[in-house]
Amino acid sequence: MTEAAARSNDPQAGAQALAGRVVLVTGATGGLGAAASVACAGAGATVVLLGRKLPKLNRVYDAAAQAGPEPLLYPLDLEGAQPDDYAEMAQRIESELGRLDGVLHCAADFPGLTPLLQTDPAAFARAVHVNLTAPWWLSQACLPLLAKAGDAALVFALDDPARVGQAYWGGYGAAQHGLAALVGILHAELGNSSVRVAGLRPGPMRTPLRARAYVEESDRSAREPSAYAQACVTLLSAAGAGHRGTVWAPQA
Repeated sequence: MTEAAARSNDPQAGAQALAGRVVLVTGATGGLGAAASVACAGAGATVVLLGRKLPKLNRVYDAAAQAGPEPLLYPLDLEGAQPDDYAEMAQRIESELGRLDGVLHCAADFPGLTPLLQTDPAAFARAVHVNLTAPWWLSQACLPLLAKAGDAALVFALDDPARVGQAYWGGYGAAQHGLAALVGILHAELGNSSVRVAGLRPGPMRTPLRARAYVEESDRSAREPSAYAQACVTLLSAAGAGHRGTVWAPQA
């Protein structure tokens, strides 16, 4: 394990690394999103929890509130949200919290492995939209607010392109390749700004999304999402400057 990877998994390494910062986490009720939200709160951030299901958001809210500053709930369905909805969200964050220092994209939609010829067109379109179009719309709405911070981070959780580029990964696989390209494009355009862009490629995790593709009993390589939560803190903090413009694959 490299020194950087060791630091990313040291619970003390990110202690108060996000103090005074406001961080928006999409997919905050998912495996990585929930773990990262609690870790960011523990590192001192005020976390804006974005997700579809309010009961699940409330559970993450309670855990984050116990770990650090009181978070903010923002229920929103990425499938149906329009650009104006994201613009309103950014305005509310600025109005209620006064700033935004980071966005961590953890939301994902994966219905399961299906041959493309048998994929419902609506399901394909949903996967591309939720996994690619919606993250960009949200990012575009938040970039003016992020740019007001002296040091801001835009972080995308990415899947392994070699894995999801294989047969049956459908719209999810196509969108993941597009999302990886988006990281490079945004970095090229924002490289001289105060907004850092990076990708995070965690290893296999025990999440409901992965369970749709792998049988849990035989999935010995998977780790708990919490194993990568500290890496999220690192990328959102000032220490993430060393990963600017890269896709980081930390070791669990």
